[in-house]
Amino acid sequence: MSSSDRRTFLAVLSGLALAGCGFRPAYGPGGVAEGLRGRIAVDPPDTRNAFALVERLEERLGRAEAPLYRLSYRLSTIREGLGISEAQETTRYTLRGELPFQLVDLSTGTTVQSGTIKAFSAYSATGSTVATLAAERDAERRLMVMLADQLVTRLVATAGDRAR
Repeated sequence: MSSSDRRTFLAVLSGLALAGCGFRPAYGPGGVAEGLRGRIAVDPPDTRNAFALVERLEERLGRAEAPLYRLSYRLSTIREGLGISEAQETTRYTLRGELPFQLVDLSTGTTVQSGTIKAFSAYSATGSTVATLAAERDAERRLMVMLADQLVTRLVATAGDRAR
């Protein structure tokens, strides 16, 4: 069996296995998260980091056109020195982010899900002042993407519970 035939065979076999187990794309027709896209109104951002967070959430969930839920959050970040040189200069920083959230059903006003998402990122401070500032902003942006992605994953994973 040639390499190309083997790949085709394995692709078909894996497709059959997924079809047999009841696999459905989360956002696809009949998927558990089908009703989430464009249905969650996210609280407006008030900082640069919150703006990056909301931007990523709306990228993943869509901007709310006819919201069924409201997502409120309280974003906090802490910067800590991680690496110290022999001259007692900090050469590496870590950014820890914490995102307590609450998903509220707009029709009833009840909280349908809440929790806290945590993540961290790091950056080097060994370059020039401009390079260090650019590295810090990049680390902040990466941290916001991680927090948003983890939050969306949690919302999608529990979407079936809300549909019942």
